[in-house]
Amino acid sequence: MIITVTPNPSLDKTVELPDPLAVGQVQRAAAQHAEPGGKGVNISRALTAAGHQTLALLPGDPTDPVLTALCEIGVAHRGLPVGEALRTNIAITDPAGTTTKINERGPQLDAAAVAGFQEMILRAAQGASWAALAGSLPPGAPTDFYARLITALRENTPDDAVSASTDSTGAESPGTDDAAAD
Repeated sequence: MIITVTPNPSLDKTVELPDPLAVGQVQRAAAQHAEPGGKGVNISRALTAAGHQTLALLPGDPTDPVLTALCEIGVAHRGLPVGEALRTNIAITDPAGTTTKINERGPQLDAAAVAGFQEMILRAAQGASWAALAGSLPPGAPTDFYARLITALRENTPDDAVSASTDSTGAESPGTDDAAAD
């Protein structure tokens, strides 16, 4: 089984415009759709679609739209309740293929939530072959979250049984406004 870790998941909403984006003007959408997202969630979605066993691990309350959407599309997941709505990322596309993205920051995680999330991940890693750690970090998560998690995975799984990969390129660090972050 492959577990995926998405510390800052999102509901990815795409709005398609019939004409180029007109800044400062009212425009009507030609189409729109929303799907659960974040780099790790996207990995689990692809693995599920390909028929592989996966488990997406993410913060989020059971009734959050991201988690309910994962249920609707049949992606196995576990969420750590945080008492706040997860972020929504918006992509605006026009007929020429130009895309403008607006990414929210995500809920603030306190030290207890970060510790609880790590514990949930370590429990799920027992019996997993891979752990894909992916995406930006939410506010409150330490900047070395992935390094700490990899160390904990090495120390808490027998014989380094879990291989880990990290994709945090362009990932937003807490307190930054990196527009390229997932």
